[in-house]
Amino acid sequence: MQHVGRGALALSAGLAAVAGFVDAVGYLDTGGLFVSFMSGNSTQGAVDVPTSLALAAVPLGLIAAFVSGVVVGGVVRPRSRRAQAGVIAGSALAVGLVALLATAGPSTLWRAGLLAAAMGALNTLFLAEDRARVAITYSTGTLVSLGLGLAALLTGRSRTAWRRPLLLWAALVAGAVLGAFAHRLGSPAALVAAAAAMLVAAVVVRRARRT
Repeated sequence: MQHVGRGALALSAGLAAVAGFVDAVGYLDTGGLFVSFMSGNSTQGAVDVPTSLALAAVPLGLIAAFVSGVVVGGVVRPRSRRAQAGVIAGSALAVGLVALLATAGPSTLWRAGLLAAAMGALNTLFLAEDRARVAITYSTGTLVSLGLGLAALLTGRSRTAWRRPLLLWAALVAGAVLGAFAHRLGSPAALVAAAAAMLVAAVVVRRARRT
């Protein structure tokens, strides 16, 4: 998260909250699978292998969808404000489409996969040397950064390095809590709210000055 300006940090925190929100909705819809937290799906798929390869294929399919979203975002390479806004808007449209389809009945794997692809694409918004500078949807890397920041605080190397990862982790968790509450209104309504928030973020990014 080095060399990330305040505007980019605010955007990443907001999108982390949306990712947590969508992940909570997807988790509740699928009965325990994730659409943005691929470490959880990796473990789930692994422990399902001894039981059933068909069962293991479900979380592994979500991982494949997530990676596909990253690939799309990597091809776009959203370095400009316009490209970043386009990736966010595209992800928002995907979430909105799932919200529309969710009115037809219970969750299906391919709809959850579409959410996973949308969340994967968000991780390509801040690239440097083909690596993500900011971990938007995965909390493990953020918590590692938090731990290292706290170590830097204790050893006197940096007094502020822990703040950004704590903000991103807290945003993701807060978004997940809101997503769990919103899910009580039904998946379509919850996902419409998420898509609307992402569209607002896209507009803000498109109009904002580079920081």
